[in-house]
Amino acid sequence: MMKHLKHFILIIFLSVSGMATYAQTPDEQLAVQYFQNKEFDKAVVYYEKLFDKSGNEFYYGYYLECLVELGDFKKAEKLVKKQQKKSPDNPNYAVDMGYVYNKAGEHKKAEKEFENLINQLTGNQSHVFEMANAFIKRNELDYALATYEKGRKLLKGQYPFHFEMGEIYFAKGDLNGMVGEYLDVLLINEGYLQQVQNYLIRIYGSEKFGTAQSGNELIKNQLLRRVQKHADKSVFAEMLIWLLIQEKDFNGAFIQTKALDKRQKEDGSRLMHLAQTCVSNKEYETAIKAYQAVLEKGKENYNYIPSKIELLNTLNQKILENANYTQEDLNTLEKSYHSTLSELGTNAKTSPLLKGLAHLNAFYLHNTEKAIELLEEAITLPGVTKVFMAEAKLLLGDILLIEGDIWEASLYYSQVDKDFKHDPMGDEAKLRNAKVSYYTGDFAWAQAQLDVLKGSTSKLIANDAMSLSLLITDNSTLDTNLVPLEMFAKADLLSFQNKDKEALMTLDSISHYFQGHELADDILMKKAVIMEKQQNWEEAVKFLKKLVAAYGYDILADDALFKLGEIYQFKLKDLEKAKEAYHQLMTEHQSSTFTVEARKRYRELRGDKIN
Repeated sequence: MMKHLKHFILIIFLSVSGMATYAQTPDEQLAVQYFQNKEFDKAVVYYEKLFDKSGNEFYYGYYLECLVELGDFKKAEKLVKKQQKKSPDNPNYAVDMGYVYNKAGEHKKAEKEFENLINQLTGNQSHVFEMANAFIKRNELDYALATYEKGRKLLKGQYPFHFEMGEIYFAKGDLNGMVGEYLDVLLINEGYLQQVQNYLIRIYGSEKFGTAQSGNELIKNQLLRRVQKHADKSVFAEMLIWLLIQEKDFNGAFIQTKALDKRQKEDGSRLMHLAQTCVSNKEYETAIKAYQAVLEKGKENYNYIPSKIELLNTLNQKILENANYTQEDLNTLEKSYHSTLSELGTNAKTSPLLKGLAHLNAFYLHNTEKAIELLEEAITLPGVTKVFMAEAKLLLGDILLIEGDIWEASLYYSQVDKDFKHDPMGDEAKLRNAKVSYYTGDFAWAQAQLDVLKGSTSKLIANDAMSLSLLITDNSTLDTNLVPLEMFAKADLLSFQNKDKEALMTLDSISHYFQGHELADDILMKKAVIMEKQQNWEEAVKFLKKLVAAYGYDILADDALFKLGEIYQFKLKDLEKAKEAYHQLMTEHQSSTFTVEARKRYRELRGDKIN
């Protein structure tokens, strides 16, 4: 079907655009020039001459158009009849005749010409395409539809022309007809699901076609009818779930997914996929319901353990991403980890839970000793994957760094770097080792590693490497006092170790003893980051505003504005100020890597519909 649709579009394009740029001879050049300037009385002379000389179909089209534009309908009719005699089976000439009649105001004659042509249609697929395309070329879309409808009957289901008719309905602005044709494709072949979604997404959120309903409502209503009518066809329920996800109606998607899972007697895989989509959209409550629905299938279900693990991961994200989580929340989460591990046991399958619990202990419960113990247990479990072991070692290195055991941390990073050469995982390990060198004041060695990482296949790692490299380069030239940078690196490490009070004191010392130093904007950014970590959003905003006001066109200004937008939007819920921050970023830092996302968020906050 898709092959024919592309062929159909190509034919139309060629028939309309033709060879307008082909002109080579002086006569051809003049003909094109006069035609483009709408000087049809002059163009017709040349096109008549060119056509009479060559009989070329291309010249025929322009010659006919000139005659019609000049109102010389008798001569135009004579020209078309001459072509019809040469090629009586070519439907283009019959359509051209109707076109001439319509232009002459003889609409009855045109209708008769078109109807006679359709009556001559045979059950030949190519003939159907040719005739329909002839009508489309003259913008006779209703007759093109009639051609396809008759062709559908004549071919008796061999080829139903759903895609082609859907495109015509779309061109007519008949969204209901368009949606119906595309959805009917799925009755024939469910393999076209992705293509149908791609076509329908064009009208998602659309209200521009003069219908009482939006594109979403039209699609949803037709899908609901088909779900009821074709209960045995899961594809329509899948389409409905897809539409609900597009609308961000995750709870509705959950209800439909759960019903489909039950109807199809599935193992919960569909529910888990939906849960993952919900998590990526921070719809944690719906994700939790989806995972719980899988767990209700019982422990013998294949997805029970994965769902149990992902449920806990989701609870983790829900709590830790909340701006106002409490110690009680953390304690409850810790208990959930322990109860789940107690139920499922400690093994390779549950090793991610050990890692998650270790992270919770190290960075939120401040029990690094317990965290190290959990990770050391995890990496010795039989059957754990190489990737998991690398992730656990990176986390273990981070925790050892918190504990001040810098060289032991570096050893773990080096192990991962060695095991994952030329891989983003190895690059991440190398980046962390570069930071160790930076923390300890070995800026030359840190710079050497960062230079390598600038070419990382991971854009995030490459950007982080570039940022740290610039910080070191800008503050460690031959004639530069390295003490401020060493102090800043120390503050960076203290912050990483959750010694925020000492970090802030160190940053203040730089500002006091080295007033006007180039690190001033970095100091403000670091203070803002520390305040974010402490969930002190007002203080974070204060430092970011200072940075933007004093260093509005320096390298960190766009970062600061984006952070401001995020804090206002997601933490303080001050949407107007979020809009202001995003707008300032868009207008003052147009080349920033944050600009695209800032524009998207600005438009969403403004209420624009974004597909």
